Amino acid sequence: MNESCAGGGRFFLWSNYQNLFGVGEEKIPSCQELYNIWILFCLQPMELLLLYVILLSIFDFSSGITYDKGNTEKHFACSSQGFPQKNEMFKLYLFLEDLKIQCFLQPQSEISSKEFMSVFTSGGLAPSLGIINSTYTGIFHFNLTLFRDQIYWLICIPRENITKNTDIAAVEEWLVRITLQHGLNLYTSEGTLLDRAREPILQWKLGTIIRENDVKNLYPHVVGLKATKCPCANDVALIGFLLNSRSNVGIYIGLSFSGFWNYNDTMWYNLTNMIYSEVGEEHTDLSLVDMVLTNHFLVILTSLGLFISGDLRYPSSSVLKFSRADFCGFERVDYIKGKLWYNERCFANRAHFEVDYVTVTFERNRTLSEASSCFYSKEPFHDWLPCLPHISKGMKMIPSTVITFLVDQEHSTGVYLLRNQKEITAAVHILKNNKLSLRPKFPYFTFPSSFYSPVGMVFHPRSHLLYAYGNQVWLSMDGGNTFQLLADFHNDIIKNTYHSFYTSDITLVSQNGKVYLTKAGLERYSEVGSITDKIFTLYYDHRGFIHKLTPDRFENSGSFAAFGNSKGIFGQAPNMGFETALAPQHITLDEMIFYAYVPVNETTENIHSKKFNNLHSGKVIHSRKTGKAYIRKILQHDTPKGFLSSVIAEVIDPFGIENVNESSCLSSSLSINPVGNFYKLTLQLQSPGVVSSFQDSDIEKTVVIPGYSSFLITKIINDQNALAIATMPMRAPENMIFVKDTWFLYNFGQRNGQTWSIYEKPCNYWFQQQDDLQSLNVLKYVDLGKSKTLKVKVIPDTKGVQTLEIPLLKVIVGNPTLLEVKAKASFDETDNYLIEISAASTALHQGSTSLAIVIWGASTDCFVTTFVPTLKSSCSYLKSIHHIPSKFIPLEDWISGVHMDSQDFNMIKTLPVNYRPPSNMGIAIPLTDNFYHADPSKPIPRNLFHKSQKFGKFKQCANASTREKCNCTNDQKFSHAVAFSDCREKVPRFKFPVTQYPVSLEIHSEDGRIPVETPYLVTVTEVNKRENWELKHTVPENVKKLKNYLESILHAPVYNPSGLNLSIKGSELFHFRVSVVSGVSFCDLVEEFQIYVDEVPLPFPGHTLIAIATAVVLGGLIFMVFIFQIRGIHPWDKCQKLIRRNRVNLQLS
Repeated sequence: MNESCAGGGRFFLWSNYQNLFGVGEEKIPSCQELYNIWILFCLQPMELLLLYVILLSIFDFSSGITYDKGNTEKHFACSSQGFPQKNEMFKLYLFLEDLKIQCFLQPQSEISSKEFMSVFTSGGLAPSLGIINSTYTGIFHFNLTLFRDQIYWLICIPRENITKNTDIAAVEEWLVRITLQHGLNLYTSEGTLLDRAREPILQWKLGTIIRENDVKNLYPHVVGLKATKCPCANDVALIGFLLNSRSNVGIYIGLSFSGFWNYNDTMWYNLTNMIYSEVGEEHTDLSLVDMVLTNHFLVILTSLGLFISGDLRYPSSSVLKFSRADFCGFERVDYIKGKLWYNERCFANRAHFEVDYVTVTFERNRTLSEASSCFYSKEPFHDWLPCLPHISKGMKMIPSTVITFLVDQEHSTGVYLLRNQKEITAAVHILKNNKLSLRPKFPYFTFPSSFYSPVGMVFHPRSHLLYAYGNQVWLSMDGGNTFQLLADFHNDIIKNTYHSFYTSDITLVSQNGKVYLTKAGLERYSEVGSITDKIFTLYYDHRGFIHKLTPDRFENSGSFAAFGNSKGIFGQAPNMGFETALAPQHITLDEMIFYAYVPVNETTENIHSKKFNNLHSGKVIHSRKTGKAYIRKILQHDTPKGFLSSVIAEVIDPFGIENVNESSCLSSSLSINPVGNFYKLTLQLQSPGVVSSFQDSDIEKTVVIPGYSSFLITKIINDQNALAIATMPMRAPENMIFVKDTWFLYNFGQRNGQTWSIYEKPCNYWFQQQDDLQSLNVLKYVDLGKSKTLKVKVIPDTKGVQTLEIPLLKVIVGNPTLLEVKAKASFDETDNYLIEISAASTALHQGSTSLAIVIWGASTDCFVTTFVPTLKSSCSYLKSIHHIPSKFIPLEDWISGVHMDSQDFNMIKTLPVNYRPPSNMGIAIPLTDNFYHADPSKPIPRNLFHKSQKFGKFKQCANASTREKCNCTNDQKFSHAVAFSDCREKVPRFKFPVTQYPVSLEIHSEDGRIPVETPYLVTVTEVNKRENWELKHTVPENVKKLKNYLESILHAPVYNPSGLNLSIKGSELFHFRVSVVSGVSFCDLVEEFQIYVDEVPLPFPGHTLIAIATAVVLGGLIFMVFIFQIRGIHPWDKCQKLIRRNRVNLQLS
């Protein structure tokens, strides 16, 4: 997707190629052709190494990714399940095992893939694989070494290198980007990676599996389709049949995990019996009406009621269970006209303020006994509340019908689209504690009477951009406070909208089958084709490819060469012109005004069909002869008479004029005279014998006179006279004669077939991200007091079009009160537009907001016109605090349990089984609930005393019979957290005494590592309530008052983390918890670390008693020796006599 080869670089490469091989002057090939030439010659000897070096020197090594439409061909075929197939969209799947990927290059010439691989590998090149989501970008490299007869590249990535989590949760589907070499944007291919082990809906059996033949039997009875997709992984989607036959009732839903690329990959389920079991009585005519898949629940509206699944994250059985929501007074006739509304948001790594809401509306007015005809609920969708707030007695309000109700989570409001007998309005009410306020947040917005048939309202996924649609489409960028008209379809009505969060595409489908395309936040749209199928629905997959789903087949956009390319589904792009004549008026050589002619006798109902409208904004006018012009601005006006609209256009290619053979009148001079509201054009022959006259074919042609008004010919009076209307009456010449060749004729009429057309302009801007994150849906966390920046570049590709020195981007903040957002922009020397956006969190308010960075002048044909990052004023799930040990111990030493220091002291202590640290009452009386190195099958030591027997509870090993059944992971075995103390086997070991141990702390986040310093302050506790330890720290003067204040509130010592030192005078295991005092960060930053103190001297009074006893014994011995000497007693002599006597006795015997 990056422009890899510039024109100058291509010329440089071709010149060197000619010098190397003596090639003559020829047309310079394209970059891809040159690269294929290089491959061909690289199969020969290595003397072409210089060409290889030259080639690499011309490619763009920018770390930013440039998005444009047209350079996204599929070069690699990859698979994580079996051998990859050619010309298939590659979709990879992650399970609990390691990820193994096979890829081969799809050559575009006669060279085989194996030869390609050999050339690249011998040159030291192997593909690199990027795994990308909104917060993460990881780069992995394929094996460079090829095995014998290997025809593909292979890579094996351990699962923990991608994600350590295995729990079932809403998780983003990754974008996978494969290039020939990291940084070399050549042969780039894209796919997706889905974590099938964690995706909630994939862990369930939705119902009874039905066979293919049974599905086919349902086709004749299908009257409609409903599709819904997972908010975080759009390739995981459901499709349901809407049935009308009483002989074929039921709920039939298909599940796809591959984005409906292949019909046969869809797993079909029958949920009929399950729904009937919840109804509890005999019913008939059960059919699907609508369904929504939220982050954690599946909500199904049927003809017999609304059913909500259990939480998809917690599988309690193999089959998904549903519960029924009761709405008093509503029956089948109401349910079949009901509709579900949902604001699609991805809640991967969900914050506490993020929750899904679903609304159900019924097409009827509420009765006196009913609370509402609209209800909303938040997950787990147990309590359904009326959308309209309760009206107190005495308050007067015009009764309104709720068409749509949506919850705007960025503003914590409820947004209504209302209809009453007089008007259509939009209302916004504050939502607090799941209850709506009676007073609106903004004044009601009243739509004009021309918006007479509203259908619904929808937020673009993951954004604050709100669309109301029906016979018109309105856009709100400020949460429903104001709306602006995007499109007017008059007698046609938009029935459905389809959205892609990735490409920002919005497809609008009308009841007449016409299909329109716009981009999120873009104030223009295009007609892209039509759909003739009676039963269909549209669906965007995770990468923004659009699919048409019908009961018996799925069609995708077909081409890998362009995201969202709809030609394969909607046919060729239609001509967006209309049936009338245009009158061109030159302003400058490069700028023209085209006036659209409306005949005087045109009926009021058809006038709109003769006028320019917003559909034509940014499009290109083409002449059937030659020439084209880019429409810059649309004007609506009442004068001049006959012209009710016009466009200002910039000429890209000059338009062809009529010649004498086409209009013989050009051989004469021309006089112009006003006649009422018209002008009479009279021919005057300049050369005798020349045939020159007005003809019927000249009607709707335009006379153009440089420096004067143009004239659209509307009637031929006779051969020499015609009537015309002026485009600029104030500039019309009077009683003047213009000789031959000073006036010209343009033909933009339609009398003899339409001579002009309007089509979408090719993409005119490229979008480049300047950040390390390479996702189009970037999520950035902004912690309290911190700021984050976003950098993007817009590269104009305006060939032949003037580049204006005005800002190319419009930045729209969803919730401007949440963060302080600033933008700084400039043009560089090559007319590229660079913008840097900073967002700072300056208040103790958590929430999320989206930005919309819109290239307002971009064509809808561009891949990227809108960049919608999300900013969260909250704690990042990647942010944590870590204790840095004073001495580093490698992982392999931790596994072996041996790490000797310079004094041959083992710094790792393997704890005894079921170990508990001592208490203040002694080593033999532990008084803590925390076990370490737990094993329920082994006896518990130090458990003789009654007090000790009251303490000690297994956590990870609760209800386990052996240590193996505790299911401790390696991460848990090395974790310092008290929650995993059961698993902890080895701890750091130190010699007694531990003095001045530096407690070094670091904060790790996506921004890197920073030491914990002021303004951070911490508290330190020993989790087992041990004493005999103390901390020393220095407190700056500017922190003392804050420290004293916090200690009075927390009732605990508060420490400065800078220069914090720990001294321990006790023995065995100490387990410390360090907590950052709240108020400086949104994060609950807590770290734990352990120290085992060994080789401790006997505690008091043991050492003293031993010294005294030794002194007494030595003193007694000295005293006895002294007495023996005084008394003349010689114990040694007596011992010798005794020994001799015993020897004599032995000899005699």
